[in-house]
Amino acid sequence: MDDVEPNDDDAVARAVFHDESLTPPLVFPRTLPEPRRRDLWRRSAQIQAIAARHFAGLASRKVRRIDLPPHAWARPLRRTFEDLGATFVKFGQLVASAPGVFGDAVAGEFRDTLDTGPQTPWPEVREQVEHNIGMPLERAFAKFERDPIGRASIAVVHRAITTDGRQVAVKVLRPGIEHTVATDLALFGPLLAIVARETGDLTLTQMLQLLEGFKEQIGEELDLRNEARAMHHYRRLLGFADLPLVTVPEPDPLLSGPDVLTMELLDGVPIDDLAGIASFGYDPMPLVDQVIRAFFVTTVRFGNFHGDIHAGNLLMLRDGRIGVLDWGIVGRLDPATHRFFRSLLEAALGDDKAWVAVADHLTNQYGAAIKEGLGLSDEQLPGFIRAVCEPILTQPFGEVSLGALLSLPQTQAAQHRNVDLEDKSLKGWYHRLREQRRVRDLLEAEGMNGVYDRGTFLLSKQLLYFERYGKMFLGDRSIIEDRDFFVDLLARPSTLDLPR
Repeated sequence: MDDVEPNDDDAVARAVFHDESLTPPLVFPRTLPEPRRRDLWRRSAQIQAIAARHFAGLASRKVRRIDLPPHAWARPLRRTFEDLGATFVKFGQLVASAPGVFGDAVAGEFRDTLDTGPQTPWPEVREQVEHNIGMPLERAFAKFERDPIGRASIAVVHRAITTDGRQVAVKVLRPGIEHTVATDLALFGPLLAIVARETGDLTLTQMLQLLEGFKEQIGEELDLRNEARAMHHYRRLLGFADLPLVTVPEPDPLLSGPDVLTMELLDGVPIDDLAGIASFGYDPMPLVDQVIRAFFVTTVRFGNFHGDIHAGNLLMLRDGRIGVLDWGIVGRLDPATHRFFRSLLEAALGDDKAWVAVADHLTNQYGAAIKEGLGLSDEQLPGFIRAVCEPILTQPFGEVSLGALLSLPQTQAAQHRNVDLEDKSLKGWYHRLREQRRVRDLLEAEGMNGVYDRGTFLLSKQLLYFERYGKMFLGDRSIIEDRDFFVDLLARPSTLDLPR
C-alpha cells in the first residue's frame, strides 16, 4: 500500500476493496449484562426521587393552572440527567448538539451536560489500566497524572508520558459502567414517556425516537478496541485526501485493551471555545471547512464516517490544525443508503433524475407510511422531497435548519390530518399521540421496527452537528458551496464501484 499515490484513483479504489487497512474495521459491541432486579429497584427509586425534586416547581405551577413557557421542562430534565449521570449525561450530549431537532433553547440548556462526570477513584483507575495492559503502571509510563484532564459520562482521560518519552492521553472506562448502562437503558424510556405525557411537548417524543438509535450505538463504545481500530483506519483514509489541517490521534495498541485506550495527546481547545480559539491567532474557518470535507470524503467514497463529532470531540490545536477525537461511534452505510446519500448530493448539484432515486429509496425504506403520512402520490413525492431538501443543501448555514429534514415529514403528516402541533392542552397531546401511533402502526405493517436504521440515524445526527458548527463559522456558506469539490468527489471511485 505504501506505493499507492493519493491521486491514483483506480489504485485507491482497488486498495479500498482488497487492503484490510482501508476497508472499514470490524466492530464488536460489548454485550450488556441483564439488569439485576435489585439494581433496577435501586436506580428506579433514585430516578423518581431526583426527578420529583427537580420537577416539583413545574408540577406545582401546572396544578395551579399557571401557563408555562415553551420547553419549561428542559431545565429540570437537564438537571435530572446531570444528577443521574452515566447514560443520562451521554444522551444529554446528543440533545445539546442537535438544535435542529430540539431547538436552540433546549439544545442550549443541555449544553452543560457535555464532558461532565464524577472523578473515578485513583486506585480503580490504576487497577483498570494495569489489568488491561498486563503490566505495572510504572513499567509502561514514566509519568501518569492522577487528576484526569477529561471526565466524560462513561470514561475518564488522564495525561501520561510513556517510558520512551511520548506524551499520551489514556482513556479509561469507568469500572462497572456496563452494569450501569444496562440498568439505565431499561428505565430511560419510561422517564421520558412520563415527562412527555405530563407536558404534551412534541420535542420529548422526538427524544424517544432518538433513544432507539442511542441504544444501538452505546454497546460499541463500551469496548475501546473498536475505537482504536477506527482511529487507525481513519488515519489511513486521510492519507488519500488533501486535507492537511485535519488530524486523528495515533492509538498505541500495546498500551490499550477493552477498557483502556492509550493515544497521542493533542493540545487544543474545543471548537466552541471561541475565546480560546481567538487566543491562538488563526482563522478557524478553513479548519471547520476541512472537517466537513473529510466527513463527505469518507461517507461518499467509503460509506463510513465518524458518527459523533459533537463540540467536545473537535479540538482546535495550537499548531493550526484541527483534531478529531472520540472514535467510539462510527457510522457504516449499507449499499442502499450509501447510494441514497450520493443521489441526494447529485440531486442538489442539479441532476433532476436523482430526485426520483431519492424518493424511491425513501419509499423502499418506509413503505406506504411515508406517502400515507404525507398524503402524497407516487408522482408528487419526488417534488415534495426536492422542495424540502434542496434549500437545506444549497442555502447558507445561517438561513436553514438541517433538522427540518428530520422533523418536516412528521409535521407535514400532522398538518395533512389537521393535527395542531402547537396545542398544549390534554386534548392536543392526545391527538398528537394518536397521530404518532397511526404512523407507527403503518411502519409496523411494512415490517419495520422504527423510523431510523443505524446508518441513517448516525448520518442524520452528524449533519445536525455540522449545522451548529456551520452557523458558528460558515454562516454565509451552504453545505455544497464548493460545487467543484462535490462534483469531483462524486466522480471518483467508491466502494460501490467495486465488484463484489
